[in-house]
This record gives sequence, structure tokens and C-alpha cells, in this order.
Amino acid sequence: MKTVLVIDDEVEFTDTIKMRLEAGGYRVIAAHDGKSGLEKARKENPDLILLDLVMAQMNGFVVLSELKKDPYTATIPVIILTAKTKAEYASDAENLGAVDYLSKPVKMQELESALKRFFNE
Repeated sequence: MKTVLVIDDEVEFTDTIKMRLEAGGYRVIAAHDGKSGLEKARKENPDLILLDLVMAQMNGFVVLSELKKDPYTATIPVIILTAKTKAEYASDAENLGAVDYLSKPVKMQELESALKRFFNE
């Protein structure tokens, strides 16, 4: 079973994603801020991370940068899942090491397709 870490400060959104992905056969871990997301990434070693950009205290760009600097988490694929739709954000995220960029509101079919691409399912 593949493990997905969702780092997003919107609790309701995270709960919905968690429920839908678990129904699809994934193990899902949630973190509601960047700091706890980094801790869970290091502790749980997920197969993939879904990361929001707009969060209080530590935004997604900082989290992504920290993940990619840490040898333990650097190879974990990160998909940005955010309401920010400007092309400049996608480019910045890609330059920091994100493997994909999805805009909210995301269709579950689109999210599941992205996960399957990275898990070769």
C-alpha cells in the first residue's frame, strides 16, 4: 500500500482528500502546517507528498525547499496542490523540485491520475 502525506492547513479539504484516497487504497497521513509536515515526512517516509503553497507560518515553497535539502526526504516526489494558479508559481515549484502542479479545486479523477502516474499503476 502506497503512503501519501497531505500537507495543507485547510482541515476540511485535507479530511476530504484523505477519505477519498483511502477509499482508493492509499494510506494517507495528514499534516495541517509546514512544520508538522516536515516532521511527518521524516518520520513516516511517505511514497509521495501533496503540498499546499499557502499556509501560515511556513509556506509550501519553504517546506518544499526544506524537503529537497534533506537527504532523507529529497527523493520523495512532491505534487503541489494549491489554489494558486499563476504560471510563475508552477515554474518556481518545479525549480524547487516539485514533480507536478495541480490547482484547487481539483477533480478527484485528475488527482488520482497524477498519483497513478507516479506510482506506475
